[in-house]
Amino acid sequence: MRRDLVLVLVIVAGLIAAGLIARWSDDHKPQLNAQFAEEDLYLGGRTAKHASLAFNGLAADWYWMRSLQYVGRKIINFEDNGDSQVQLDMLSVLDLRLLPSLLRMSTTLDPQFMAPYEYGAVILPTFNDQEAVALLNSGIAQNPDAWRLYQHLGYIYWKRKDYAKAADTYAAGAKLPGAPAWMGAMSARMKADGGSLVAAREMYTRLYEASNDEDVQKMIAKQLMRVDSLIERDLIRRILSDYHARTGRCASSWRDLAPPLRTTRLRFDPTSGEPLDPSGVAYRLIKDGCDVDLDPNSQVPHR
Repeated sequence: MRRDLVLVLVIVAGLIAAGLIARWSDDHKPQLNAQFAEEDLYLGGRTAKHASLAFNGLAADWYWMRSLQYVGRKIINFEDNGDSQVQLDMLSVLDLRLLPSLLRMSTTLDPQFMAPYEYGAVILPTFNDQEAVALLNSGIAQNPDAWRLYQHLGYIYWKRKDYAKAADTYAAGAKLPGAPAWMGAMSARMKADGGSLVAAREMYTRLYEASNDEDVQKMIAKQLMRVDSLIERDLIRRILSDYHARTGRCASSWRDLAPPLRTTRLRFDPTSGEPLDPSGVAYRLIKDGCDVDLDPNSQVPHR
């Protein structure tokens, strides 16, 4: 018993010392060339698993936190350089080449750790959907009863516009214990109209509800705003088309469209009566009143 206690204390002390050394090294290391900063991990997942002894869970958490820090630093650097705010559909500009390795390391160390799978399912398809599929398939192999992994894999196939595979994946997940009824409904929707805006809205809504990561939720919320705005603009275009067919001219202002617009669920500026986009900024008429678009100051993603 005493020898076991001593061994545990030695291991714990060693881990603490290693952590302190790593922190000191991070604080005092010279600035590296970007080429070296993006080198792949030195250890493979299995090697790291053996090296971490009985502390696989702690090591998995460490690599998971490094994943979040890695993406966070990339976003901060991108926005600090004067570029626009990063959106979920433009993460490819961040050059996140190391992220798949970090996520694989975390899930190899702890295959039942759900957060890296879910994070990877949302982030990886924006720049490497093959890595995303591989990560989720490995998660399903290790956790065959985790219906949420099927949800996220279905999302990846949907992003690929492979609606048949998305439908099959949701159908498989719907059969698992505890899976909600909407999994089966999503399978049917993928088969019927996987490329529709209504399907996109439901997809992002379910992802938002499933995520516990605040940053991911913010990015998904932006996509929900974009989809809602696309739906609203399609509605306004129909009203514009009806007005043109009835009068033979385009609208000179929003006042021309006030009666039919008021029958919709659009929000309006209480003073000007202009219809508002999901971020609360008024839409603008373009092409001499024949079309509608977002205002340049809108917070809705423009693509």
